[in-house]
Amino acid sequence: MLEAIRESSQRPFAKFVVILLVSLLILSFAVTGIYSWFSGSGGGNFVASVNGQKISQQEFDQAVKDQLAKLRSKLGQNVDPSMLDKPEIKLSILENLISQRLLSQQASHAGVALPDTLLANVIAQIPAFQKDGKFSKDTYETLLRGQNMTPAVFESSVRQDLLNQQLLGGLTDSVFVPHVVVDAVIKASEQQREVSRIVLMPEKFMAQVKIDPATVKAYYESHRNDYLVSEQARVEYLTLSIESLMPQIQVGDADVSKYYAEHAAQYQVPEERQASHILINLAAGASAAEKATATDKANQVLKEVKQNPSAFAEQAKKYSQDTGSAVQGGDLGMFGRGAMVKPFEDAAFQMKVGEVSGLVQSDFGLHIIKLVAIKPAKSRALEEVKAEIIAEIKKQGAAKKFAEVADTFSNAVYEQGDSLKPAADALKLPIQSSAWMSRKGGDDAKLNNEKLLQAIFSEEVLKNKRNTEAVEVAPSTLVAARLAEYKPSATKPFEEVSAVIANRLQREQAVVLANKEGQALLLQLQQGKAINVAWEAPKSITRQRAQGVAESAVEKVFKVDAHKLPAFVGLENPQGGFQLLKVTQVTDIGEIDAMKRKGYSQALSELLASEYTAAYLASLKREADIKIKKEKLIKSES
Repeated sequence: MLEAIRESSQRPFAKFVVILLVSLLILSFAVTGIYSWFSGSGGGNFVASVNGQKISQQEFDQAVKDQLAKLRSKLGQNVDPSMLDKPEIKLSILENLISQRLLSQQASHAGVALPDTLLANVIAQIPAFQKDGKFSKDTYETLLRGQNMTPAVFESSVRQDLLNQQLLGGLTDSVFVPHVVVDAVIKASEQQREVSRIVLMPEKFMAQVKIDPATVKAYYESHRNDYLVSEQARVEYLTLSIESLMPQIQVGDADVSKYYAEHAAQYQVPEERQASHILINLAAGASAAEKATATDKANQVLKEVKQNPSAFAEQAKKYSQDTGSAVQGGDLGMFGRGAMVKPFEDAAFQMKVGEVSGLVQSDFGLHIIKLVAIKPAKSRALEEVKAEIIAEIKKQGAAKKFAEVADTFSNAVYEQGDSLKPAADALKLPIQSSAWMSRKGGDDAKLNNEKLLQAIFSEEVLKNKRNTEAVEVAPSTLVAARLAEYKPSATKPFEEVSAVIANRLQREQAVVLANKEGQALLLQLQQGKAINVAWEAPKSITRQRAQGVAESAVEKVFKVDAHKLPAFVGLENPQGGFQLLKVTQVTDIGEIDAMKRKGYSQALSELLASEYTAAYLASLKREADIKIKKEKLIKSES
């Protein structure tokens, strides 16, 4: 294991590599494809090949599962797994694997290498693998086992990922955007133009339009498919979940008392402290002169505070550069450990009530702290947490029961497919009824799972009157349904939609009238003629801050000649109708400061680097021999 990660990585090494790795690796190890690079080709069971190297079915399925884990970590555990079943989604995941494989091959061909010593040092610096600030072999192996990974697999995956990054780094590190380009982008991006608007909405012209009933009827006949109502179904269904089983779990007082005793630490309310402070700003990278100036000022304030501690609040309002707390006399309220930066916390939790500290330096600057109050640690009483404990015991019991009866539920709804009652009786679950739903779903979010909807509208359910299989619609949530009522697809009768059609045709004609009048007004304005209209109040916009002006309108506003004002432009409104815009003033940005130039330069460099990377990968794919078995994407399971 890389010599126990080089004896816990005692040798110094380049810090930037550690930062790179930590940014690349989240401990879920859900970086697409990382595990599977080294899990074997899977023989003939593969979904693609890249220059003869195969991407196995196992590798691809793992990548899909990793993607699902990522989505659930961002969006919550109720993410529907079936959303990844779409072939286009799976193809996107496979394309990512192909890109990584191509980079791996290129790194190998280019002779890019990563020494074992550097790899060991990098892994040793990952905080999750450390105990008491040092690399722990036991922690390392335990965490990897939890992800079904061996050290050899993980180390190989880290090595390859870093090699890929090193290869791309050679391409993107040289990205340079000249100052003249950066300044041009800043000037274009931050130039302000004052505009006023007139919006001619179709509603203003509706009264001028008359629609003949025969026209409405003719439209209906030629657009009957637009008024086709999809087939619909109502179902009865059973839900087996931890929540549905919780009412069946009985919890006695003895159970509550035992849980409370075994989890006493969980119900400890930690000590909290209330403090006020005066902050003198001092940046982390300040020069020696800046440090000396800030320290002198802080010492002067500290001297004044020590002479009159009771006036701390007034002194904080006067001197503190923490604008948020200064107006409150420096009061920071109650806080526990972990809420403040460490130097501040260490000082505050060593002080006595009423005591004023010396100068305490943190990343924010120099603090003078006064401890106001201490709220001692205490235990929450059993009666106070009884309801929480009962809910937790029920939840744990229900989770255990769910694991025990999930197969029973699935078997019962399948084997006794002509009714849900046997499964409902056996597991004491209520049979529920849905509202009308289509193949796209309905009002009940629980039933809008794509796999379940496919089952509900299958021949087995609609014609053979069988139960659906038990479908996992969310983690630890199974649903089985059967048809209660069915409506085939049908066209809405003319009488039901005639008013809607008439309104639609009337509005379409009103849009034409609005556009015609807008164009006429625009021509008059551009010819220098005065028109009697009420312009909206002017507003200053930039390309990045549109102030509610549509993107298409912003583009036109910034194309007008800034030397010939006022200038007028017009365009059709995205919501229908026409809008006129008057440009009355152009304001260019003044002197560009170094910080702004640096920020834009970095953003432009990152954008170019991203474009270079995409272009490089595209060129590799064009030259590579890539074969994809698309049928495998459809059959594979996530």
